Amino acid sequence: MQLTSSHPRTRPIAAGHLRAFDAVARHLNFRAAAEELSLTQSAVSRQIQALEDEVGTALFLRHTRAVELTSAGSQLLRASSMALERIDTAVRQIRQSAGRKSVAITTWASFASMWLIPRLEAFQRDHPDIDIRIDATDNAVDLATADVDLALRYAVPQTVPSTAVRLFGEQLTPVASPWLLKSHPIHSIEDLSNCALIEAGDAHRTRHLEWLTWQRWLDTFGSVPMNKSGKRATRSHLQPKLTPQRWMYFNYANQIVQAALTGQGVALARLPLVAESLASGDLIEPLPHARLDSPLVYWLMVAPRSVQRPEVKAFCDWLLTQAALTREAIGDVPDPDTVDQID
Repeated sequence: MQLTSSHPRTRPIAAGHLRAFDAVARHLNFRAAAEELSLTQSAVSRQIQALEDEVGTALFLRHTRAVELTSAGSQLLRASSMALERIDTAVRQIRQSAGRKSVAITTWASFASMWLIPRLEAFQRDHPDIDIRIDATDNAVDLATADVDLALRYAVPQTVPSTAVRLFGEQLTPVASPWLLKSHPIHSIEDLSNCALIEAGDAHRTRHLEWLTWQRWLDTFGSVPMNKSGKRATRSHLQPKLTPQRWMYFNYANQIVQAALTGQGVALARLPLVAESLASGDLIEPLPHARLDSPLVYWLMVAPRSVQRPEVKAFCDWLLTQAALTREAIGDVPDPDTVDQID
């Protein structure tokens, strides 16, 4: 359908129909758009027709069982989707400033449960007027558009933006419960063969996460036995490949550590995530001289629109203080090329 007029239209269009247009363009289905907007299908259809009348050309091609954007519709969608997102973002900020102060954080579930949440009580005690929302997901969100203020992420330095703030690095180390070590003492790498070994089940599928595997750790330490002082012996005493009692695989770091805490085996753990458990004695590091440096780093990223908000600044300051304590606990030496403070 091509709408024609003897006089080009010059006045701005009314913005009220853009929500309907955006919904139909995303779903390419009038019924689905109507359900999203809590309107009748005929009401959505009338809004689209009115918008096309105002624009002066067809925005959709209506087929028997499908809807397709015209070139004009695609052009309008690119502009309207960005405009609507900016409007929604502005409204969220207005609502936040008018109501209670809050900080929204996105991070992955294991880091939230093992590192962030156990420390949050201290922040909430000092800042009782700031609400905290944690969205735990393994998917990276776009901080420019998502309804979050900051992200805590786990990545190699080459993959993060220059504005990312380094919290701490990582080492991998075997850990076990004191109850397991009473019945199965571990004084050398060979003693691991008497235990179940626990690791990340999906680590072998990703190049960077392959550092989380026992295979990587054994490739580094297993072919060269450790003497009682924790120093590596000469390579003339090469040992055969270690075969554990059995293997246990879990998808999440908190599951791996929970299995170790309950004495089910020896876990290859991320040192920053178990530092508290090691300090309390709930976990033991039986081979402290066999820590494997990992290229993966924990990062803080702040949404550009949230940087200047006082409550976000307060949370970031607290977070950096907590990160410094973790660096001290694990003996982490930061990369001098990384940023240590938020500007």
